[in-house]
Amino acid sequence: MKVLVINAGSSSLKYQLIEMDTEQLIAKGLCERIGVDGAITHTVEGGARIEKQVPFPTHKEAFMEVIKVMTEGEGKVIDSMADIKAIGHRVLHGSEIYKQSTLVDDKVIDTIMALRDLGPLHNPPQAVAMRACREVFGKDTPMVAVFDTSFHQTMPPKAYIFPVPYEYYEKYSIRRYGFHGTSHRYVSLRYFEFTGSSAEGSRIVTCHLGNGSSIAAIKDGRVVDTTMGLTPLDGLIMGTRAGGIDPSVVTYIAQKEGFTPEQMSDLLNKKSGLLGISGISSDNRDVRAAAQAGNPRAILACSLLTYQIKKYIGSYAAAMGGLDAVIFTGGIGENDHLVRAEALEGLEFLGISVDPQLNQQASRREAVFSTPDSRVLAMVLPTNEEIMIARDTLELVNSL
Repeated sequence: MKVLVINAGSSSLKYQLIEMDTEQLIAKGLCERIGVDGAITHTVEGGARIEKQVPFPTHKEAFMEVIKVMTEGEGKVIDSMADIKAIGHRVLHGSEIYKQSTLVDDKVIDTIMALRDLGPLHNPPQAVAMRACREVFGKDTPMVAVFDTSFHQTMPPKAYIFPVPYEYYEKYSIRRYGFHGTSHRYVSLRYFEFTGSSAEGSRIVTCHLGNGSSIAAIKDGRVVDTTMGLTPLDGLIMGTRAGGIDPSVVTYIAQKEGFTPEQMSDLLNKKSGLLGISGISSDNRDVRAAAQAGNPRAILACSLLTYQIKKYIGSYAAAMGGLDAVIFTGGIGENDHLVRAEALEGLEFLGISVDPQLNQQASRREAVFSTPDSRVLAMVLPTNEEIMIARDTLELVNSL
């Protein structure tokens, strides 16, 4: 069965076509500048790469072009749209309503849109994309929504309740939700496959590090805590996001600068993090290069990131009563050996011993980089959120 995986943004649409009999990627691509002008990049696995300008007034035209490029010319990988048997959609926020992946109908789309206050940048375009997708593919092609928040729904109340008046949890569902759940789920499952170990009795920390970053404590295969909160702003310093800070910083800056809530949100989400500290870039690679060249603010930004990762690893080890493995994934986690080394430095008391040479060789592949005598495994496991979305889609469609 061929499954199309969709990750939609307000002006973009990423896609992958996967053959689920073998779990092999067939083709992938990106539609950009939807609502502005439009461009598509389409790549056949092991084959042609197509780039062209195409008008995309809405997501509907983008989906139509995806079908066209996959059924015609150099990019052809299927004979017709009918070859795509199901579609899986990544959705940011499911609140407490969707604790697992679900088949999509009109009510589900309406609910995803209604959760826009919790995911204002992601939920609305994802709901819009689902409607456009149904228009193009028709209601007979099953669709599945896979939520970033669902894997974290196993957290106990002591981990997800914020200590504000309880009525706000009851009235508005204000709590810790966590994100990147599909990635944390993939790498934790891959860890058990890779090591041949059982989920029962396991205690692992998964570090998804990229432009957006989060860390999860996973005990017995279930999340017991994670760094992101009500929204993806909480937790670690990120590319442009501040992460967790004293709430009084928000009100103090707002009072001093005369900022509205919207302006403060913009400051904390788009102008802070590595960009705000370094003054150079939101891209870790640029900040790291500047730090190696001696830029003091870039050095500080890098130190903030690795120090915070270290703190969360230690605190989650304490929360779980021990630690079996620390797993790095995501663009930074998979590629920056210095981040991995600095984050784990000084954690020998937990039983972590890193082999520097193995760590340098571990980037961009599945690898253990702890020493043979290390009590805790240190690993790189490249994430694959798309295959998790495709697997959930296949499972739910087969249950129909």
